[in-house]
Amino acid sequence: MILITGATGHYGKLTINFLLNNGVPANQIAALVRNEEKAADLKQLGIELRIGDYNNYDSLVKAFTGIEKMLFISSSDIINRETQHLHVVNAAKASGVQHVVYTGFNGKNQSESSPLWLVSKSHLNTEKWIKESGINYTILKNTLYMDFIPMFLGETVLKSGTIYLPAGDGKVGAALRAEMAEATANILSSNNHIGKTYSFANPESFSYGYIATYLTQLTGKSIQYISPTAEEYVQTLTTLGVPTDFINVLSSFAVAQSLGELDSTGSDLETLLGRKPTTIQTFLSQVYTTATNP
Repeated sequence: MILITGATGHYGKLTINFLLNNGVPANQIAALVRNEEKAADLKQLGIELRIGDYNNYDSLVKAFTGIEKMLFISSSDIINRETQHLHVVNAAKASGVQHVVYTGFNGKNQSESSPLWLVSKSHLNTEKWIKESGINYTILKNTLYMDFIPMFLGETVLKSGTIYLPAGDGKVGAALRAEMAEATANILSSNNHIGKTYSFANPESFSYGYIATYLTQLTGKSIQYISPTAEEYVQTLTTLGVPTDFINVLSSFAVAQSLGELDSTGSDLETLLGRKPTTIQTFLSQVYTTATNP
């Protein structure tokens, strides 16, 4: 039995769909959910629902019972993530889970000097706990989702003609979330992955300066890239009424990119997919050609 945690989220649902596409029977897949009603679509597919919450250790022990392989999708609650993750690891050990596949983070600087240290720290500790648990494991070092690039560009980028982000000339090897999920399903539905760490990143990285140039060519509209200081960026978005938490997330990732921390590339994703991952050019063409030609 394969258990997918975070099963009602994007990554979890995608992974389940790819498992089914790979020929894994629905009755051999379980989904960890907090609310059964929100997972009605999974139940209709024949997926077994297991009720559990990262904040409730006892619920996890019960939900993990009888599970052979588990996809452990990291919590989105950055503040409480470490406590939640420790619950998951301890519950997996207590329940006899044989193999944990964990979605970690792909960053070049995973030290206190990084703007993303709060993110990195929780992932590093979780990886340490998994390895110390004695459970067989596979670690996925996931890069930034390419799906998030439009969020960094801003909803009005084609109208304003400006990408405004403190990312400097830094690059990012972003990849599509769906392709990461597909590669994850390929790992879960096959063997020979125990003890391995995979870097889920695109073979090529790109900068926001490049995106501005490409969008100009693609849409015929002049798009410029301005890289302010982090302080100027925060002040500008605050003046525009953007929520503080959202500003901090965008700023932290942008500054980390400016420092070269997200410039990770690799072939693991391509190998596991059996094809080249979607390029930033293809992605932008799909998103912004549709936007300009509805």
